[in-house]
Amino acid sequence: VQLQASGGGLVHPGGSLRLSCAASGRIVSTFLAWFRQVPGEERDFVAAIRWATGYPFYADSARGRFTISKDPAGNLVYLQMNSLRPEDTAVYYCATHNIGNLYDRASYRNWGQGTQVTVSS
Repeated sequence: VQLQASGGGLVHPGGSLRLSCAASGRIVSTFLAWFRQVPGEERDFVAAIRWATGYPFYADSARGRFTISKDPAGNLVYLQMNSLRPEDTAVYYCATHNIGNLYDRASYRNWGQGTQVTVSS
C-alpha cells in the first residue's frame, strides 16, 4: 500500500490544521501512525490509531491538542491539530505499523511523502 500525506501549510500560533493520509489500497496493518521530523533531528512519533477499533495513541506533546481519526468509509486517516505551537513545525509523515514498538519509527513501513507544517507568526 502507498500512503500520501497532505494538508500541511503555514499557520499562526494557536491555529489549526487537519492533515490527511490517503492509502492507495486496503490497510491490513494493525496500526497507522503519524510521525514528524525536523531537519537534522530524529523522526518522532506523534499519534497512532488501531485500525480495527479506532483507538488512539498519542505522544505527550500531542495529547490534548491533536486528534487522530479514520474515515470509516475509506482508507483515510486524519490528524486534527489544534492550538498549534512553533515547536510543532516539522514535516509530518504517515506510515503503517509492521512489527515492534508502536512508538518507534523503526517499527513502521510504507512511509508516504510528508507534508510540511509551519507554525509561525
